[in-house]
Amino acid sequence: MRFEKWQALGNDYVILEREQTPFALTEEVVRRICDPHLGIGADGVLELSPPDAPGFVARLRIFNPDGSEAELSGNGAREAILYLRRAGWTDQRQFSIQTAAGEIRPTITSETTCTVDMGRASTMSAGYPSGGVEGHGRVEAGGRTWSFQHVAIGNPQCAIRVGDTDELNALDLGVLGPAIERSELFPNRTNVSWWTELEPGVIRARIFERGVGETLASGTGACGAAVASVLLGGESPVRVALDGGELEVEVGEDLHVDLTGWALPIYAGEGSAELVSALAGLAG
Repeated sequence: MRFEKWQALGNDYVILEREQTPFALTEEVVRRICDPHLGIGADGVLELSPPDAPGFVARLRIFNPDGSEAELSGNGAREAILYLRRAGWTDQRQFSIQTAAGEIRPTITSETTCTVDMGRASTMSAGYPSGGVEGHGRVEAGGRTWSFQHVAIGNPQCAIRVGDTDELNALDLGVLGPAIERSELFPNRTNVSWWTELEPGVIRARIFERGVGETLASGTGACGAAVASVLLGGESPVRVALDGGELEVEVGEDLHVDLTGWALPIYAGEGSAELVSALAGLAG
């Protein structure tokens, strides 16, 4: 079992090519791979396979460390995109890949950076069925009522604006995040971002990711916060400062989103015969 480990703003994924992986990625298998003691250790797993429709370079599946499958990940997608280019799946600067959220279209801008056309965000989705057209809502967590902006950008986002960086830094996301992620308002659970404006066109955000917990960075979380900022009259493009670094999010008048950032390989490896045997046993 050959794999590579990549990171983007501290958000790390194990990348596997399906045709070189001798077992299915069940929930139990993904959890073992992501375990830092019993497996490789990562924030998730990316599986790449040949596309099943013309016009695409690859199909990408994205798994959270709890074994659940995510529709989309901005950081994970950039890692997969730059891996595909380096591994020789394509020599094009612009191409398309399939995801559970639909087509995404990257543009390679350097050896380590790309811009991803994330499609059009929406303030209405099945991820928040009781929400109105504008996607506003209120949710209880930590003994407090939080006003939020729902944004669907391949996956559900709950973006919460706070007053300043002092308030943002004082938040205990480990306490607040689970209650919001699993609120009955969100039947498929939700990602959560808390954000504040630093200056026009610049926001600071902290992320609690569905199926992950508090994380150094999230591409789709950054997109959700950026869309929320623009909906409140903020400037675009939006520079989003996260714990792991910065991303740029361009939000059009129609809420079309382009995400720009970097990703880097950490190492390539080969799973031992013992690990592969254990994973195959978990897969059944």
